[in-house]
Amino acid sequence: MLSLNNAYKTLVNQWVYRSFSSAVAKEVTPITKILIANRGEIACRVMKTAQKRGVKTVAVYSEADKNSMFVSMADEAYLIGPAAAKDSYLRGDKIIEVAKKSGAQAIHPGYGFLSENAEFADLCERNNLVFIGPPSSAIRAMGSKSASKDIMIAANVPTIPGYHGEDQAFETLKSEAAKIGYPVLIKAVLGGGGKGMRIVEREEDLADGIDSSKRESQASFGDSRVLVEKYLVHPRHVEIQVFADAHGNCVHLFERDCSVQRRHQKIIEEAPAPHLSEELRQKMGSAAVAAAKAVGYVGAGTVEFILSQDGSFFFMEMNTRLQVEHPITEMITRQDLVEWQLKVAESQTLPLAQKDLAIHGHAFEARIYAENPDSDFVPGTGKLVHLTTPQPSDTLRVETGVRQGDEVSVYYDPMIAKLVVWDTNRDKALRYLRNSLDKYHIVGLNTNISFLKRLSSHPAFVAGEVETGFIPMHKEALMAPPKPYSNDTLCLVVLSILLNEQKAALKNTVSGVVSPWQSATGFRVNNNAVRNIKLVHKEQKVSVPVTYQHDGTYLMTCPDGKSLKVGGRFIGENISAHIGEQFYHDISVVAHKDTLTIFNNDQGTYEFSQPLEVASKGADLGSGSLLSPMPGKITKIMVQVGDSVKKGQAILLMEAMKMEHTIRSPIDGKVESLPFNVNEIVEDKKVLAVIV
Repeated sequence: MLSLNNAYKTLVNQWVYRSFSSAVAKEVTPITKILIANRGEIACRVMKTAQKRGVKTVAVYSEADKNSMFVSMADEAYLIGPAAAKDSYLRGDKIIEVAKKSGAQAIHPGYGFLSENAEFADLCERNNLVFIGPPSSAIRAMGSKSASKDIMIAANVPTIPGYHGEDQAFETLKSEAAKIGYPVLIKAVLGGGGKGMRIVEREEDLADGIDSSKRESQASFGDSRVLVEKYLVHPRHVEIQVFADAHGNCVHLFERDCSVQRRHQKIIEEAPAPHLSEELRQKMGSAAVAAAKAVGYVGAGTVEFILSQDGSFFFMEMNTRLQVEHPITEMITRQDLVEWQLKVAESQTLPLAQKDLAIHGHAFEARIYAENPDSDFVPGTGKLVHLTTPQPSDTLRVETGVRQGDEVSVYYDPMIAKLVVWDTNRDKALRYLRNSLDKYHIVGLNTNISFLKRLSSHPAFVAGEVETGFIPMHKEALMAPPKPYSNDTLCLVVLSILLNEQKAALKNTVSGVVSPWQSATGFRVNNNAVRNIKLVHKEQKVSVPVTYQHDGTYLMTCPDGKSLKVGGRFIGENISAHIGEQFYHDISVVAHKDTLTIFNNDQGTYEFSQPLEVASKGADLGSGSLLSPMPGKITKIMVQVGDSVKKGQAILLMEAMKMEHTIRSPIDGKVESLPFNVNEIVEDKKVLAVIV
């Protein structure tokens, strides 16, 4: 719908007035205890501000989260169900029960789960609990992408051309897509986070795009309805932080650029947006405030716009909650948005008027995920065997809900942390981000840290030339294999082995003095000892002959025949070393089982293993075996045993980490076996199909 008649506009305005008047009339007493209906990083974030204000906190947790960081941070914590979110964090009735039992006066929903659930907001109100969020009427208005578009049109907020009607027949959607013109974007009517979203560039691909979008939308939001919009080529994703109180005040806290995404999900955000004129900033800010006022908004919200190359912008949706990337707005405005939320929930007026708000410097947020960028960003799980981060300060925040030794679970989002940095301008802030990523070390599971380093170093990103298709556009450079390890990197790994042997020998002595016969230093009375250190890197065997020197150093011969004099020692947990004339400080080499991971800021991160002798490596699965890329559930099987298939043909669908994944045949052949059935849960690296 691209226009509304006057009667409809009048009805919308009357509805907004009633909603807004109701919000104003409500009075709230000071809040002294809140329940946080969420988990992980956002639960920890809310607790920090609550504790700063002297507000007691109550956590609810699933069985999978019983030992989590947010549970230990809370003043009180209550088990509400099994690991699956539908049985715990989405059980509004149980959460309300805990709130009343604990004496909490208010519930902060965080983001995700029940944060944009109008029924839950109503349930809070019926139980005399303050919902720290907007009125349920605003959630409903903006929760439907189609209805919100109509309201925005009535409020004169620019909207993108599209079909948002109730008729979901394929022929109707096909006809509307043809009117709009390809490429088009299929989107779930409800929800967000890129789920249920498909880009369709040709009419012949429309049916598959709609079917896939509807399946994922139904699985994620319990609603299969979709809308069709014009897909803009090379657009930017710019969102405006808005805040409103129950007294008629509404401001924007400037913009965030969230253009750089994978799977339609943000990966690096920055504030303010690069190359945005002050005139355009004011236009977008004013439009966002108009959007918030159009639904009688109260609290924190984000109005998301698509920004075209020509400077035109269009309303996409409004997130009626605090956003994941809110810390960068806090950094550039010097405001605590969670504190603003608590004040508004107490029916206070906004702390500042629009004229009092200003942009200070520049901030970046990099989302650190348990995922494998080299395998299409497939999410992962596992234990954080080793975790060290850059030192938090006033200009650097590590927003996280995990500690060393914690698990990244299959049940929830695989985000490990948000690294947030600030400096006086964009260039300085970007350098700060890259330096900080160098100091973020994780061992135990795959992460996207190396990818974030490449992304933040790419010349186009450095120049601020960002858009939503940035990663596919620069895929060749961003996904390029890492450069080969250097001789110095190899020598540092070998040195770590030798230094750890010395440390172990010293630990095993009674007096603390190591004799030549107890040590592993290679001491000999007449000759220098020589030994071979054998390593494996990416299935390639490496042998490094090491000659022990009388002065306590080593002569190491690299695979290319070059010999280097190497010496060093531990300073704390890290190594200080010299290799030839080159000095290295604060080098981290982490040993886990038979794997050594070296974090060398100048040269990169590499893994080596010390090979173990084994009798058998097990059966060869063959080139036609398909392994599950992660734990998940089989949702659809497209073939039968005995079918002939082509390379690249879809074999089955898996649902994992809230996303749908298509498993395709790696070869031309015949399906020999399908070990699992629809709705079965499979573990990581299990054979899903054998094709011969």
